[in-house]
Amino acid sequence: MTVVLAIDQGTSGTKAMVVDAEGTVHSVVELPVRPVYLAGGGVEQDPTELLESVLAAGRAAVAEAGLPLDCVTLANQGETVLAWDPRTGEPLSRAIVWQDSRSADVCAALAPYADLVADRTGLVLDPYFSAPKMRWLRDRVTGDGVVTTSDSWLLHRLTGEFVTDAATASRSLLVDLDTVRWAPELLECFGLADEALPRIADCDELVGETTAFGRPVPVGGLVVDQQAALLAQGCLTPGEAKCTFGTGAFLLANTGTTPFRSRAGLSASVAWRVRGETAYCLDGQVPTAASAVRWLQDLGLLAGAGELDSVAAADAQGVLCVPAFAGLSAPWWAPEATATLTGMTLSTTAGHLVRAVLDGIAAQVAELVDCAGTDIGAPVRRLRADGGLTRSRVLMQAVADLLQLPVDVYPSAHATALGAVGFARAATTPGLPLDRAVIDWTPSTSYTPRMSADRAAGFRDRWRRALGHTVRDKENA
Repeated sequence: MTVVLAIDQGTSGTKAMVVDAEGTVHSVVELPVRPVYLAGGGVEQDPTELLESVLAAGRAAVAEAGLPLDCVTLANQGETVLAWDPRTGEPLSRAIVWQDSRSADVCAALAPYADLVADRTGLVLDPYFSAPKMRWLRDRVTGDGVVTTSDSWLLHRLTGEFVTDAATASRSLLVDLDTVRWAPELLECFGLADEALPRIADCDELVGETTAFGRPVPVGGLVVDQQAALLAQGCLTPGEAKCTFGTGAFLLANTGTTPFRSRAGLSASVAWRVRGETAYCLDGQVPTAASAVRWLQDLGLLAGAGELDSVAAADAQGVLCVPAFAGLSAPWWAPEATATLTGMTLSTTAGHLVRAVLDGIAAQVAELVDCAGTDIGAPVRRLRADGGLTRSRVLMQAVADLLQLPVDVYPSAHATALGAVGFARAATTPGLPLDRAVIDWTPSTSYTPRMSADRAAGFRDRWRRALGHTVRDKENA
């Protein structure tokens, strides 16, 4: 086993932690990064801020831990893209965040190819994924340099290599899900056939070496953030599912080693490629979870996420929220959708609004879990949960109530980073089975349904009607 510096570079912050061979966490350093939300669906980040946060958080974590490193690993945002100069490493654009929907016109123009894209990639032709944003950057910003996901740029700055991992690449709309290789037909479809693309590495591969955190250390065990959390939570068997409640809420369900296409509107992608074998997963996304809470905070309805449970009313008193603040992803795929609050009266309070937003997040997650069960052919039996919003007992109870399922909360706030540690252990210890690379855990809290099945079904019916109005109103606008 090895001492690992795990870096989780996310939408709202960068986390670095040093974990030893026994799984003990010796240091955790978190630094915020600030997305800029623009009119028209734009969401951008300053690439320099991302890099500086990776370096500063990593160096501080190493200094605090005081241990010699054996490996550095990186979990990344997944579908965030930027253009950059491969000679100098300097960014040539802002980072276009996975939430950004400005490439909707790119997808609309390619609508005749939607079935081809879905069949080859397992994904939906939607601005959420990388390729439309890459095309948008080329059309609107610059034709210079290379255009890649943010992980390739960060890894180039750390190691000089030009690489991405199999899980991240599978989120691009440019990779054949069966072969996990760049697909020339898809590159041609998006007008990206002449682009230089990074090498696709396995998730248990050492891809280079860095001196950014002291003496030269191997870099490997690379993975996209949500798949890292899937591993951390031990979802190694088909049908096991987790949801990460962060900036968005992300449901992933393991589907085994056979390539899978969703029939229920979810995405299908690579979970990981380890020991020469590819595992697959289904996933669905709630684009705004903690970012919806931040919106409540910006309105002055609460001081921060820590106040959710004290401010939220026990019941929303008929107020319903469809929290489509950045559109709707699976299974509706309506990037143009906007959020709605209905059922308000003069007696509606801040507490009712906060509760309605939390119930709306829970309702979207419940829809995604149902879709996963439909695809897998058997209902999900338990849901594992991680992420900052799991600290809200109100939200977690709402998820358990609307799902009518137990919800087990991961005991650490660092599931993504700890999952990356598992891949780093696999990368540095040949022959180590993946299940032994995972750090053991037991739930910190488990929630069981308190709401009756009839009441839960009634709420979900009302919420679906509100959501239907949202989507239809946008279609008719």
